[in-house]
Amino acid sequence: MAGKFKTLVDMIDNSLRSFSANRVFGTKVSDTYQWITYAQLGTQIEQFRGGLVSLGVRPGDRVAIIANNRVEWAVAAFSTYQLGASFASMYESQTADDWRYILEDSTPTVLIVSNPDLYRNVESIARSIPSIKGLVVLDSRVDGAISYQEMLERGKAGPVGVVQVDPGAMCSLIYTSGTTGKPKGVMLSHANIISNVNAILAIFPSEPSDVSLSFLPWAHSFGQTVELYGMLACGSSLGLAERVDTIIENLSEVRPTLLFSVPRIFNKIYDGLNKKMATEGGFKRMLFMAGMANASRLRELEAHGRPTGMAGIMNKVYDRLVFAKVRERLGGNLKYAFSGGAALSNEVARFIDNLNILVYEGYGLSEPSPIMTANYPEHRKIGSVGTPIPGVTVKIDTSVPGSEHGMGEIINYGPNTMMGYYNKREETAAVMTPDGGFRTGDLGRMDEDGYLYITGRVKEQYKLENGKYVAPAPLEEKLLLSPYIAQAMIFGDNHLYNVAVLVPDFTALREWARPHGLSASSPEELCRNEKVRALFTAEIEKFTADWKHYEKPKAFLLLPEDWTVANDMLTPTLKLKRRNVVKKFQSEIDRLYQRA
Repeated sequence: MAGKFKTLVDMIDNSLRSFSANRVFGTKVSDTYQWITYAQLGTQIEQFRGGLVSLGVRPGDRVAIIANNRVEWAVAAFSTYQLGASFASMYESQTADDWRYILEDSTPTVLIVSNPDLYRNVESIARSIPSIKGLVVLDSRVDGAISYQEMLERGKAGPVGVVQVDPGAMCSLIYTSGTTGKPKGVMLSHANIISNVNAILAIFPSEPSDVSLSFLPWAHSFGQTVELYGMLACGSSLGLAERVDTIIENLSEVRPTLLFSVPRIFNKIYDGLNKKMATEGGFKRMLFMAGMANASRLRELEAHGRPTGMAGIMNKVYDRLVFAKVRERLGGNLKYAFSGGAALSNEVARFIDNLNILVYEGYGLSEPSPIMTANYPEHRKIGSVGTPIPGVTVKIDTSVPGSEHGMGEIINYGPNTMMGYYNKREETAAVMTPDGGFRTGDLGRMDEDGYLYITGRVKEQYKLENGKYVAPAPLEEKLLLSPYIAQAMIFGDNHLYNVAVLVPDFTALREWARPHGLSASSPEELCRNEKVRALFTAEIEKFTADWKHYEKPKAFLLLPEDWTVANDMLTPTLKLKRRNVVKKFQSEIDRLYQRA
């Protein structure tokens, strides 16, 4: 299938024609999911296209949106592409400063926002940007803006045709998360994105009957390319999750066959099941643990090509008694799941695998559209992020300081490589190699079979006083496997040893605290309590047992408040803003070293 489509316009045109009667998007209304068909989607795209032209959108322009996943988001995006314009997407969770920066940088002709409250927050910013000729509010009519329904009516009254689109033209402007500075606008062409879609179709055979529960934001390249475009290219359907905290409930309602997720969701499944089994105890826990042990034995036999024998027979028994009930909570129809956006720990991957849910981990960034490598059916190694997708070549630059055992910076070559950063020639030149490769900024290594393993970030890597290099992200992921640790940061730049900055999971911690006489304690009191600190000392020792001696934290800090987007500790994609955490808690971190 690789090479089937040339542009996103080709792709959506084919889907609207070939799958017109299929359902495409489901939205929960009054406690039930209501679905629209590809034909109904096509009508809205055609009408919205005319509405955009009435507001002055022309080929080469930009249309910006601030909205969560919804039918209108997809309608606006495809209408924009069909006009030869490009789509700049933002998150509702971003700050007004973020919106201002992105709008001033991208200079859109039209700004679309989801609801009246958001419109009131962004109106003054929009009015100050001369390029913006029209403001659209999706949810309802607002004075000074155009409603979604009015956009459709304008297009119906004045229909316009689809523009002939060059595959090399920019279609998407995705802004990076800004963990190390101001966001950069990643310019992606139709050819960039469609190369990813074609590769997905080639290695992951999907059917029009497939369904996903969509909760990964389409403003992020993973959710946008892999789920939205990948599913629509196959004529499949997407049920839109209500909120992050209703995902489990929505899974049982939508009953997806495919799940596109980030490790956080799989970590919650791992953590929740382990807590449940520990609480219930008795026969249920014994049965669960026996099933897990048998599944691990079965995977080991399969990996070595040996007969599965009794392990295979017993796996069917345990699956019927235990694991099928777990899968039923996830909808009951899952064929497989995709994990991206961050590293999935080996322990969690094997745990999910033992539940007979196949998770295929991949790797990429916005700049390569986004997928570079992936595990896929019959080509899978737990712990790796797979092999390069069709058309892509990955090389390792081992000249990076601190590299060892074949490790180095990962470089991407292929048709998925971005056009560059919008309005930023110097920043673009800094990440491109002379022969056209894109420097990812990630550290990794490849094994003898061509499978890639991520080992950290170049910019996050630091050197201790003893000369040893530390990549903190993989270490933090291991600490997060503790049921009592919600957030973690390892720090040690230019110091003799590492320390850990931790935010407890206060729900789990209060359950532990109750029998220890601490149930009425506040988060601040819990963080100071010596019994709690002894618990965290034990947890750190447990989950760092296989770390190198110089990687292990010699002291730790417990914080009573979560890191969030609102307090500027996390990006909208929930990446840690390390320098913000260090800046805010510098004095407490300094005291850790002084006491030690």
